[in-house]
Amino acid sequence: MIEIRNVSKKFGNVLSLDDLTLTLHNDDCVALMGPNGAGKTTLIRLILGYYHPNNGTVLINGLDPIKERIHVLQNISFVPQLPPPIKLNLDELMSYACKSTHVEKEAIIHFAKEMELDIEPNLNKSFFKLSGGMKQKMLIAISLARQSDIIIYDEPTANLDPKARDNFYRLLKNEKRSKISLFVTHRLDEMKELVNRQIYMDLGKVLTDEKV
Repeated sequence: MIEIRNVSKKFGNVLSLDDLTLTLHNDDCVALMGPNGAGKTTLIRLILGYYHPNNGTVLINGLDPIKERIHVLQNISFVPQLPPPIKLNLDELMSYACKSTHVEKEAIIHFAKEMELDIEPNLNKSFFKLSGGMKQKMLIAISLARQSDIIIYDEPTANLDPKARDNFYRLLKNEKRSKISLFVTHRLDEMKELVNRQIYMDLGKVLTDEKV
């Protein structure tokens, strides 16, 4: 469970989250929507323990994501909109993911192939130098291989071509595990068959929260 209770977050004089209260339960598959500056990214970074709230409480499965961040992140898979500047090659990146998250390399390779990432010829290539689409496919493959209790995707298909998007949605539809799924998206038309809850934010508040 993700519990956000009366959380406010300011950056200087800018209020990014305004007394926000939100609870996500197991089996919630959420489309999180809203314009730029609505507070969506701030909310995600609070969940991941990147930011301290100015007021309020954030709990992930009952744990404080700042004080107990290592334990919290063990149960979360996160794919950002912009892939990080990782300098490891693909083989090294997979080895790091396996050691840090106890996932099997074969599972990562399986999902990479399902995403039609041609992984073998690129094992020694730097992740940093890959195309945006290849980076996103690799991060998605790692996230799916981890089988986390919580998965968070920030505009995950932004760098994917239509076929890769179809593969991504197919893999998500086939994933029947009980979990929390949170998608920051502007592509609600593509997500409708996946999500069972739509949350719309603006000016740091939840304006609508609907079951679908």
